[in-house]
Amino acid sequence: MNRIDRLQAILTTLQSKRVVKAEDLATRFDVSVRTIYRDIRSLEAGGIPIGAEAGIGYFLTEGYHIPPVMFTHEEARALLLAGKIVEKTTDKQVTANFDAALTKVRAVLDMEKKEELEGLEKDIIINPFPNEQQPHGPEELQIDKIKEALSSSRVINFDYHSAGKGEFTNRNVEPIGLCYYYNKWHLIAYCQMREAYRDFRLDRVSKLLLTHHGYARFRRMSLQEYLDKLVHDTELELCVISVSKSIHRFLESYKYSMGLVKEEEKEDRVEMHFATYSLSFFARSLLTLGTQVELIAPQALKEEVQKAVEEISRKYLSAHQQMEQVFPFLGATLEGLKKQEK
Repeated sequence: MNRIDRLQAILTTLQSKRVVKAEDLATRFDVSVRTIYRDIRSLEAGGIPIGAEAGIGYFLTEGYHIPPVMFTHEEARALLLAGKIVEKTTDKQVTANFDAALTKVRAVLDMEKKEELEGLEKDIIINPFPNEQQPHGPEELQIDKIKEALSSSRVINFDYHSAGKGEFTNRNVEPIGLCYYYNKWHLIAYCQMREAYRDFRLDRVSKLLLTHHGYARFRRMSLQEYLDKLVHDTELELCVISVSKSIHRFLESYKYSMGLVKEEEKEDRVEMHFATYSLSFFARSLLTLGTQVELIAPQALKEEVQKAVEEISRKYLSAHQQMEQVFPFLGATLEGLKKQEK
């Protein structure tokens, strides 16, 4: 990026945030902090009212507005793609809000970019073959209400469906964040009923209400602190396997959901390292790879795979033995019928 483009990007960044640190700008644009200092001075010399506070960062003086910037082709395409993802992974209200924002973006595009987006829109489809039926429609996720609760530190009340017990319980919770993983939205919150932090799947939430009761946010963990503690407190098993390159490509779609940590090519094979919560579950998932997988570590993983194979063998061996008993009976029956015909 040349200096003129960097100055424009710095100005746009300053407009988009309340305060921006020089270190963050340096990291984003891959330059030194000293270069950022020079760029800031150049913007100030050009008449941009930039304020600074030691140890905090730079900011635009309140009341100063920059005319809307034009979008590049790449930026417009990225926004279109983001809109497709929002439509498939959020709820009805968030999608409507994003569509409204995207309409404003389209309004400032030149005719060539508008025509390009209209042609590209029908050529991008996200998740055309969903593999799971949602128990609640996407319009019922109530993401906007949860975001409002997070912004205003207000307690949320809802009914929660427990998959294990198959029952609803009413909860008052203090939200600390939203997470999206395993194709589901999750609300992380302090549950007043359980007096502990809990992970609530939004597709199991119903009758959600934003109450008038506030809570002291500073007394609760941040979302990142919760996730860090979750990883630290959970005992993970490190598993190492080796697979042939011929089947490695078939693992691309789900290797991360299995807990992939790293992988390394070694001649005609790929060594893969996984972190898993359950050796038993991980072992059974490896059975689908057949003889193309080699178990390296730990020894307990090899024992779990062997146990699973033995269980399957016993089941089908038992069935085979039963058939051996049935066939002689059928043979005798057929001989009897032949004699009767004679």
